[in-house]
Amino acid sequence: MMNHQDPSIYNQNSQGWMFFVKAAFVLSVVAMAVAIVFLPVTVWIKGYLAMGSLMTVTTSIMLSKTMRDEFEARKLVNRLNEARTEQYLKEVDRAA
Repeated sequence: MMNHQDPSIYNQNSQGWMFFVKAAFVLSVVAMAVAIVFLPVTVWIKGYLAMGSLMTVTTSIMLSKTMRDEFEARKLVNRLNEARTEQYLKEVDRAA
């Protein structure tokens, strides 16, 4: 028999971990911005580095979101397959 508890309760992160992740993200973006601003090069090179850094950050966010969405979709498909299997087994059990 399937356990019908909500599995999302097992995937929650602590508040401390969430703070650490957000603080590390902000710190890394600020450190990169400060480094680019004070870099002794021309404005064109600073602009190129800033655009590259911005693209790296945005693509990292998009990649992590896409991977999470793919995982969630597979989890949903697996749940549906389990429900169908359980329903089939109940029908077979009733017929026997």
